[in-house]
Amino acid sequence: MSRDNDKTLKEAMAQMLKVYKLKNKFDETFAVESWEAVVGKAVANRTKEIFIREKKLFVRIESSVVKNELTIMRAQIISNLNAKAGAEVVQEIVFL
Repeated sequence: MSRDNDKTLKEAMAQMLKVYKLKNKFDETFAVESWEAVVGKAVANRTKEIFIREKKLFVRIESSVVKNELTIMRAQIISNLNAKAGAEVVQEIVFL
C-alpha cells in the first residue's frame, strides 16, 4: 500500500541534506573523493593534499611535471569533478 507522502531513500536523503544545510559539504566531499577517478591512479598517487574552500580546489602535487600537465587540463578536470558531484562545486583549481 502506497501513501501520498512516501519517498524514495534518495529523495529522503536529498531532503535531509537540504534541511540540515549539509548539501554543499556533501557535494564537496564527493568531489574530493572522486579525484582519483577523474585524474587517474598515477596522478592521485602523487597528490599529497586536496581540499575545497569557497569553490576553489586546492591540490598539492609533488611532481612539477604532473602539475604542469594538470594545469593544461584544468578546465576539463573542473568539468569532470562537477559532473561527478552533480553540482557546481569547483570553479577554480589552485595547484600548490
